[in-house]
Amino acid sequence: MRPILLYCLLFIISTLPLYAQQPDSANEQVDSFRNAALDQQSVELQRLRNAHLADSVREQQLQLQLRTLQSSNNQKKDALVKELAALRSADSVRLSRQRRRVDSLRNIVKGFPVKPFLDTLFLIYSKQGSFTAGERADAVVTRIRKLHDDYRFSPDSLQIIPSESTTDIVYKGDLIIAVSEQDAMWMNESREMLARRYKTAISKAVINYKQQTSWRTLLKEAGLALLVIGVLVLVIYLINRVFSKIERWVDSLTGSWIKGVYIRTYELMDGKQEAAFIISALTFFKWVVILVAVYLALPVLFGIFPWTQNFSQVLLSYITTPVKRILASVWNYLPNFFTIVVLVLVFRYVLRIFRFFKNEIERGALSLPGFYPDWANPTYQIIRVLILAFMLIVIFPYMPGSDSPIFKGVSVFVGVLFTFGSAGALSNVVAGLVLTYMRAFHKGDRVKIGEVSGDIIERSLLVTRIRTTKNEIISIPNSTVMNSHTVNYSSDAPEKGLILYTTVTVGYDIEWRSVYKLLTMAADRTEMVEKDPPPFVLQLSLDDYYITYQLNAYTKQPNRQAVIYSKLFENVQDVFNEAGIELMSPHFYALRDGHDINIPKSYSHTNDGAKAIQVKFSDEHKRDKP
Repeated sequence: MRPILLYCLLFIISTLPLYAQQPDSANEQVDSFRNAALDQQSVELQRLRNAHLADSVREQQLQLQLRTLQSSNNQKKDALVKELAALRSADSVRLSRQRRRVDSLRNIVKGFPVKPFLDTLFLIYSKQGSFTAGERADAVVTRIRKLHDDYRFSPDSLQIIPSESTTDIVYKGDLIIAVSEQDAMWMNESREMLARRYKTAISKAVINYKQQTSWRTLLKEAGLALLVIGVLVLVIYLINRVFSKIERWVDSLTGSWIKGVYIRTYELMDGKQEAAFIISALTFFKWVVILVAVYLALPVLFGIFPWTQNFSQVLLSYITTPVKRILASVWNYLPNFFTIVVLVLVFRYVLRIFRFFKNEIERGALSLPGFYPDWANPTYQIIRVLILAFMLIVIFPYMPGSDSPIFKGVSVFVGVLFTFGSAGALSNVVAGLVLTYMRAFHKGDRVKIGEVSGDIIERSLLVTRIRTTKNEIISIPNSTVMNSHTVNYSSDAPEKGLILYTTVTVGYDIEWRSVYKLLTMAADRTEMVEKDPPPFVLQLSLDDYYITYQLNAYTKQPNRQAVIYSKLFENVQDVFNEAGIELMSPHFYALRDGHDINIPKSYSHTNDGAKAIQVKFSDEHKRDKP
């Protein structure tokens, strides 16, 4: 593992100069802007400078004329004095304008640094001749670096030579930098003082860099670099040892302290899986610590040697710059954050008010005309969604990145997907809301929707689920429920009762009053059939061979229809068998060989075992009669 880390370290060290030498287009654009601004300022200052020189020449001429005038010519003398005062006043105003212009530009435009070695010696703001400020700075850097190459360099060899328009700093006849009046104006100093300061800075920089790059210094720095590398290797070794002990300790706790992760009764991870997960997390954290240690060691290592100190600053800036930006962004976002917090609190208490009214309506403490208690919860949910949507609209401008084109594009894309992908789902949601306010059925009701009959076990915004009498769960989309007719057997059953009905056919030879009595008796014998109101019989039709009777009976347990019907049919057969009356079928009738049917007296609806009655049908009686 150690060779890999060392190889990675060497790779990073070898590739950093390549990254450092890559051109930065953004910096080039900034330099172009600075050059343009400084060039424009230099042109204006040069114009003012030319005017100042012209006024200076005129001032010298006026002074010469004053000295040559005779003392008796006072009128001419006064005119020359006035003109001289006007020139001096105009020159003072012009100089003040120059200084104000320089001060205003100094606040918004930075000069070009002269940085031949490690530190910036001074800044250059003004152009000179055909050289821009940036080109002047580069030329001065090149000349100063040549001084370092001269092993016989001495600070005394640097000389300051004044000229008419500049003060030059010269080394053995070679120009290093020419300090102009504009340079002095930018620095708020005279030309001579600025030139002496530049000379001192150049001398110290060259001597210090020579000392830093001497063989003795390099040997010391190499030893210090080896020490840093050794400390780094030791730190990595200690990190590995510490994390290895922690991993063994975690592994030893499996089964005792580490027993798995449970969510109520669900086992998310057993003990071994939890230990493996913790060890994997520790391994990941270990590598993060190692990488951080290596990254922090690199600036120290690069900062040892003078020519790699820039790399140290760049590496540190990779961490400090994002951290500064994040902290600045967080600080600038705090007003919007507190605005969002206040809005969320306001909307939360608004929702609490509506929830309070919902609870009061549900428990019957508050009643509104025409508003049913079972409407309270769905109405509250609708109001809640609308309030949350309105809150999102209000908060959206204060969210970070809300004005970003990417954020807007993603929002539009999600909206399009939701619109086209949820058309059917939205129709079911709307149908579910309509069904809620229609109050067509409730949970637990026995209903018939289309061709499906059963009990309502769930009603959601999307589907309605029904359990049939055969324990079949059928899910019907709410839009289908809306488009189908619905029969509710339970809505009025608790109060008025549900009427169960069946039809029987009996021949004309049986008196209808006896049939009424027998059918009523069958209904009275049936469990879960109400005695009040009493059952009743209707005659539906007078057919060719029989009369159709309809038995109607009340029940308040509509969910037991299948059982009630079965018992009712059994009792109808029992009472007619006991009375010796044969039930006719609409399309088929049978004779029992012309013999009387003897029904045992013990045969009744309470008899546990029913005796089989064998009926013989002749072939001629098995076909339909006209």
